[in-house]
Amino acid sequence: MDDHLLGWLRTLDEERLARVLTHRPDALTPPWPRRLDTLAQRLGSGPAALAALRELPLPCLEIAEARSALGDRTTLADLAAFLGAAEAEVQPWLTVLYDHALAWPDGEGRVRLADAVAKEWPAPCGLGTPLADYLKSWAMSGDALRLLARRLGLPPQGAKRQLVVRIVEVLSDPVRMAELVREGPRGAESLMRRFAWEGPALDVDGGLFVTSGTPEQWAADHGLLFRPHWHLAEMPREVTLALRGDGYRAPFTQVAPEPATVPVDPESVDHSMTLAAPQVVERASALLDNTAKTPLPLLKTGGVGVREVRRVAKETGCDEDETRLSLEICAVARLLAFDEESGGLVPTERFDRWRLSDAPTRLRVLLAAWWRMHRSSLRRVDGRFATVLGDDPEGAELARARRALLGMLAGLPSGVGAADRTSLVRAARWHAPLLDHALLADCAPAALEEARLLGLLAQDSLTDLGRALASLAEQAGDEQDESVPEVEHNPALVESSTQALAGARRSALFGADLTAVVTGPPAPELAELLDRAADRESRGSASVWRFSRVSVRRALDRGHTADELLDELAEVGTLPQPLEYLVRDVARRHGEVTVTSVACIVQAADSTLLAEIAAHRRLAALGLRLLAPTVLASAAPAARTLAVLRDNGYAPVPVEDTGEIRIHRAQVEDRGGGKLILLPGGRVAELEALPYSMAEPAPDPREHARRLAASEGEGGRTTGRTWAVIGRMATRLPTAQQSLLGFVVDRGVRAAITLADGVTATVSHGELAGAVLDAWCEEAGDYLEFPLAEIVEVRGSPA
Repeated sequence: MDDHLLGWLRTLDEERLARVLTHRPDALTPPWPRRLDTLAQRLGSGPAALAALRELPLPCLEIAEARSALGDRTTLADLAAFLGAAEAEVQPWLTVLYDHALAWPDGEGRVRLADAVAKEWPAPCGLGTPLADYLKSWAMSGDALRLLARRLGLPPQGAKRQLVVRIVEVLSDPVRMAELVREGPRGAESLMRRFAWEGPALDVDGGLFVTSGTPEQWAADHGLLFRPHWHLAEMPREVTLALRGDGYRAPFTQVAPEPATVPVDPESVDHSMTLAAPQVVERASALLDNTAKTPLPLLKTGGVGVREVRRVAKETGCDEDETRLSLEICAVARLLAFDEESGGLVPTERFDRWRLSDAPTRLRVLLAAWWRMHRSSLRRVDGRFATVLGDDPEGAELARARRALLGMLAGLPSGVGAADRTSLVRAARWHAPLLDHALLADCAPAALEEARLLGLLAQDSLTDLGRALASLAEQAGDEQDESVPEVEHNPALVESSTQALAGARRSALFGADLTAVVTGPPAPELAELLDRAADRESRGSASVWRFSRVSVRRALDRGHTADELLDELAEVGTLPQPLEYLVRDVARRHGEVTVTSVACIVQAADSTLLAEIAAHRRLAALGLRLLAPTVLASAAPAARTLAVLRDNGYAPVPVEDTGEIRIHRAQVEDRGGGKLILLPGGRVAELEALPYSMAEPAPDPREHARRLAASEGEGGRTTGRTWAVIGRMATRLPTAQQSLLGFVVDRGVRAAITLADGVTATVSHGELAGAVLDAWCEEAGDYLEFPLAEIVEVRGSPA
């Protein structure tokens, strides 16, 4: 924990503290911090601080880098001078850093920087290690320091500290440095210029540093270059700044570059959204129906092979790009999962619930999955697509690049689109400077094409659906999240998804030639109904289905009766007489022949004996039923059937296959379960029962700031008494469990406790308040009090 950060937090009033909590929601994740020292620990955490820094625009990072270059004694005036800007221009961006607790002012007006942020730049502004660090190191002896002073024309007398101050003063002076370099050997100026602008550390020929007369040896002898390794030399920070001259200013880009734009027709953009959105849901439904019939096998190395992608694309009537995208989105949305029994990807139970939802809800689930997906379905690497659901080393960076691009497009006014992707990527870099620039440019075409297929983008302009999703960058979640309710239930996205599907056709034109035509994008419910009872022949501005005996029989096989099917079809259009005749004729013959699956059969020459066995109450578990007077079918395997019959006094014998009829047990297993395999190596995510588990909302920042300020006024907790209090009060616990409970208080560890009345709770981050343990309860999602005398058991509970 940074003591400087804690000291600054203690100086803040409720309003200022609330601003910090608002900009750093990661600090309010459960369990909520109850004291400022805990808050400071969270805010200063390396990963959390870097995650917050990653969301800031370029000027904030340039200020942080400049402060890192100038050191701990930097003031606002120093920063403004170094950046070549007025203090009033620097202050707003510096305030943004303060609001995120990535920097803060101390009592003397100096700007402090979070440790994790300072470490982000090993060589800030291209500047190396401070000269004093080299001169004070153990490798620089007193004699070597005095020799360096003589070479620089300085008196060698005095203590080591005095010599260091003199040398640093000389080598920090641009005028004296210019004179020194001019007096150097030939090649010294070009060598110094190269290190000053391309350094601070460069590869060198180590032999030149020990060869007399070379500019490398001269630079090392005069303290201008130091060699941490034989073939590596570095120029100290003060030397670089002196060589760059008084006119050097660190980069400070206050104004964001504007992407080139072109006018677009808003109505055309909206129309494209209403065409694309229904197809998103329709494609996902068709793909999941296909995998329900034929499980999608995985490669040994992980992911789905190209051959399988092409097969699914052909069978569902989608192109390969749409299939790749839908497969990965459905997997991230947990609608598709790997089932070991089936040996491939199959729909999950969540798919059944998803299918029963209305079309806008289904669309939002898919969009939320794409928004948090750590892969790019249409990105080409070396001219080739990556394996579908395979490993992608870029991971979360791809999701951040996607959100940066759409966020940039969301900033454009309605009625204009991006004229070219180069200027769009350049503008996105200003808003997300820590993103890898090459990766951002590489994945931009794929991200925008995926957005177009999902109805988020048209003519390089965001649709209303895209704008609603782009505003949810902070709520995007992680790919391993089961769901993201903040996105799926966002009011703006709910409204735009409903609007996107409002123009979908919900009626069809049925022809006497047994066709059904939908002029425009079919609603997902209509497309699902027609896909169930007919075969699709074409897609596009108009979709055509054709009814046949095979397609009608397929619908009847799913449990429909002729009347039910005709009633459903009649709700979406006027049915011609030939279609009614076809449905009723197929239904008349449907079920004339039946096929039954059995586990084994029981035969006997005596029909009376078999009737007795079939009626035996103790044999009911076998599921016996008469197929013929001398043949019984059993629902249990042969071995179990034999054992149960023998246990009840019968003497059956097993019969080997004789070649006439071999009967297999039907493997009727529920494919709804299973694990989602997103990456090779078996990284899995278990499916949960609840489709949308709403997270416990974080406390209001303003209210929590008030509580933190009040707790600080009450003083910190008493330390050093934990073990004595627990040993005296928790008398029902053995010594080992008392020790574990002590770690819950002193170290915030996680443990499961059981109270005398049988109630169990998982607790952490506890405090002692008299004879009560005040700890975070995961089941309640809040801090609760537990009497120490009532705790009868404490067990370790790994995270």
